[in-house]
Amino acid sequence: MAPGLIALIAALAVAVATGLVWQRTNGRMRTVSVAADPAPPGAMAPDDPAASEPVVITGAELGLPLGQRATLVQFSTAFCAPCRATRQILADVARTTDGVAHVEIDAESHLDLVRRLDIRRTPTVLVIGPDGRIVRRASGQPRRADVIAAVEDVS
Repeated sequence: MAPGLIALIAALAVAVATGLVWQRTNGRMRTVSVAADPAPPGAMAPDDPAASEPVVITGAELGLPLGQRATLVQFSTAFCAPCRATRQILADVARTTDGVAHVEIDAESHLDLVRRLDIRRTPTVLVIGPDGRIVRRASGQPRRADVIAAVEDVS
């Protein structure tokens, strides 16, 4: 076989594998056990108790009060097509579930919050408990059933 053909087959295999991994993880709700604020290297010792503190978000940071049961926080941008579909899913879940609020945040206008919460793409959805702790997170458009299950797990 020609070296060019081998390189093409290898590149194709890597692209397919990457696509399958992306498809499998896109929009999946994952548990956030401990999400400490990113700190510069060497800022905290790994065994420092402050390094394992969960991130807490307040209603003041979001611009609206937190839901009594849970708050669905969506980070979006103006030209994000999946953000529109995600907005509809989250608004529907908030409307049909008692004590659940939905807040959409423009990622471009809130870069400090984006950096603090390590938001890397839009849409990103955070499920926040009534105490402001992030309990679930999804990058990409989540399925409605996954959002409902995440809200149920908050209680």
